[in-house]
Amino acid sequence: MSVRLFAAVTLPEDLAERLTQLMQGVPGAKWRPQENLHLTLAFFGDINEAVARELDAELEEVRAQPFEIALKGTGVFGGADPHALWMGATRPPELLQLNKACLKAARRAGVETEKRAYAPHVTLAYLRDPDRDRLARFVQRTALYETPAFRVTSFSLFSSWSGKKGPNDYVEEAVYPLN
Repeated sequence: MSVRLFAAVTLPEDLAERLTQLMQGVPGAKWRPQENLHLTLAFFGDINEAVARELDAELEEVRAQPFEIALKGTGVFGGADPHALWMGATRPPELLQLNKACLKAARRAGVETEKRAYAPHVTLAYLRDPDRDRLARFVQRTALYETPAFRVTSFSLFSSWSGKKGPNDYVEEAVYPLN
């Protein structure tokens, strides 16, 4: 059996609540529920359980310092055919180092990792034939939006399970403290 895994930073509850208050006004947007909001560090994809255990062991070995980060600005993935609406993040060096450490841990565990450049973000919505004008207005209205900074003291390994009729269910499988 395989499991879909990713590493992420969980958001403080008050910050996630602020984001959900922004989520409106774009027909065709499938807004993410508050409990699914996270800052992705690395996506590992579908891997078998033995490799997942090895990945967990490798992520346990990641050493990184706590850091401050803020979410900032919005955008879309997909260019002319937008498929996701996101909020970006500031890029402190510690975040970029943590991303690289997660990718190295995955490679040591035998997990293939994405080759594209890391773009720290929180997915706000998946898009299915969105109203392009309303989407453009949302991005324009929130382009300068910035949250207060928050302290990151850990990251987590999440599994993603397909929701029957709604969004995927995310289960926090392990938490790794930063020290």
